[in-house]
Amino acid sequence: MKNFFLILAASLATIAGCNNSVAQDPSKGSFDIPKTQVQKQQKSGQATKSQYTTGKQKTAKAEAAKDENKMEIATFGAGCFWCVEAVFQQLDGVESVMPGYMGGQVENPTYKQVCTGTTGHAEVIQIKFDPNVISFSELLYVFWKTHDPTTLNRQGADVGTQYRSAVFYHNDEQKAAAEEIKKKLNDENHFGLPVVTEISAASKMYEAEDYHQNYFNENPGNPYCRNVIPPKLDKLKKYFGDKLKSQFK
Repeated sequence: MKNFFLILAASLATIAGCNNSVAQDPSKGSFDIPKTQVQKQQKSGQATKSQYTTGKQKTAKAEAAKDENKMEIATFGAGCFWCVEAVFQQLDGVESVMPGYMGGQVENPTYKQVCTGTTGHAEVIQIKFDPNVISFSELLYVFWKTHDPTTLNRQGADVGTQYRSAVFYHNDEQKAAAEEIKKKLNDENHFGLPVVTEISAASKMYEAEDYHQNYFNENPGNPYCRNVIPPKLDKLKKYFGDKLKSQFK
């Protein structure tokens, strides 16, 4: 069904080019004034604002690098990645959500190839998150609560191995957490049926095509976005309202 909606909305999709340019480091090049020269200028009262701010810029860059080191990665498959991206974008502590493909045997798969179900890939989202704000276990509970993990290779009308429920763990701690919570859900018969979520080691992530990025926000008029995604967001708000970014509460 998603393919039908995709075809219907294809004419509306805007493919955004990737900007691979890198900003010039202001602490290098012409801004890198030798210390002795700075001292001379300071002594004569001629030091410029740019020379004073160089130290602040370096400090800001160091702080940004420190914050980046705090971030962790999680990768989930829960059916159509348009839905899953929209859900996790709203969580506090989530810095970015990237749709893509993982778990297959074909290099650089296209969306069209993945949709055949022959490449072995699942549609996934890769999340960059701050574990000091939201833990991996909390992300797992959101993951399991906002899709149906009891249907093998299927989410609603979307059928195929590419729509399978999957946790692709990035370290032993993530693997242990996923296995523990999955067992807990099954022991409690939480969903009334066994959880069939695949738990596998993360493999190479292939970023989805540009028009899949931020799909729900960029395509509000798409029938799939109007009918399939909002109920998932309602469930997110109902069960995890305290975990949402302020603008989504």
